[in-house]
Formats: sequence, structure tokens, C-alpha cells
Amino acid sequence: MKRMRGRAIKSLYQRARELRNNSTHAEQILCGSLTNKPFGFKFRRQHSYSIYTLDFYCHALLVIEVDGSIHQQQEIKSNDRTRQASLENAGMKVLRFSNEEVLMESETVIKSIENYVNGIC
Repeated sequence: MKRMRGRAIKSLYQRARELRNNSTHAEQILCGSLTNKPFGFKFRRQHSYSIYTLDFYCHALLVIEVDGSIHQQQEIKSNDRTRQASLENAGMKVLRFSNEEVLMESETVIKSIENYVNGIC
């Protein structure tokens, strides 16, 4: 497997591009709120890191995941726990929100992100 930029597998970059082009409605809403460096930090959408594609990544070591209904399945939940533990072991904080939270309570979601970012500054 060929790695690029020292962190992610080359095929992951292509997959991230596909995911950016096929975002869920909830991801599009959150992306709109995270554009133009809110809270003074840049957020990357569908960012490749290690063996993962992260929904949103901030260079302040913050990962934001937006979970659709598929994340209620046991196998997916297990994979999510493994992934989150791996990211946290790398020093990142993972904030998870459901599609419903982003769609119905976007202001609360943004406030949660803002509270976390303000807490690390």
C-alpha cells in the first residue's frame, strides 16, 4: 500500500474526494457552519488520516463525526469505537453528532463545537 503525506493510504484520498462530492444533507449543513475558519480554526471536510476518512478535522486535533442511521448497527458501532479509540490514542478529541442533531439542532451542535474549541485555546 502506497502512503501519501506520511499519514494516509493513497486510495483513501480518492475515497475522501468521492465522499466530499456525495455529502449527506447533515454534512452539508455542518460544512456551511464550519466554513471561513469559525472560532479561528480551519476545518477540513472528509479529511484522510491514517486508515480513516474523517467527516471533519481541525488542526487543533479535533475530529467531528456526523453519524447516519447506519451507525446504529452493532458492527458499525464496534468499528466506530475502535476508530475513536485509535484517534484518541493519537491525541485527538472526537465529537460525534447524529444526522438528526445536525439537521434539527444545528445551533446546539455548533455551540458544542465552539465550547470545545474555546476550551482548548
